[in-house]
Amino acid sequence: MSYDFESFQKFGKEQLEATQTAFAEVAKGFQAIATEATDYSKKSLESGSAYVEKLLGVKKLDEAITLQSEFAKQSYEGFVAQATKFGEMYATVAKEAFKPVEGAIAKAQAVAK
Repeated sequence: MSYDFESFQKFGKEQLEATQTAFAEVAKGFQAIATEATDYSKKSLESGSAYVEKLLGVKKLDEAITLQSEFAKQSYEGFVAQATKFGEMYATVAKEAFKPVEGAIAKAQAVAK
């Protein structure tokens, strides 16, 4: 089977465009993840600061223990929710980044047949 130069050049251009699109999707996705991580860090810091302020105002040991338990529960639930969200975001980045490559692979397979 022989290929002409124009077909080869077109194929190379399509592959390059697919790669560039995939990298753009990955960059956009990681930017969203970084923004989400920054927001979560700010919320976590604010929550921790509010907890310390409340803890300093406690007069009895049982109130401190109750406050600590509530804070630990809220922190854990918030962490699990955020970890789930990050997992979903990473999965979305992977899916979106692979779409252009998947199309390019399909075209390459069609040409090879």
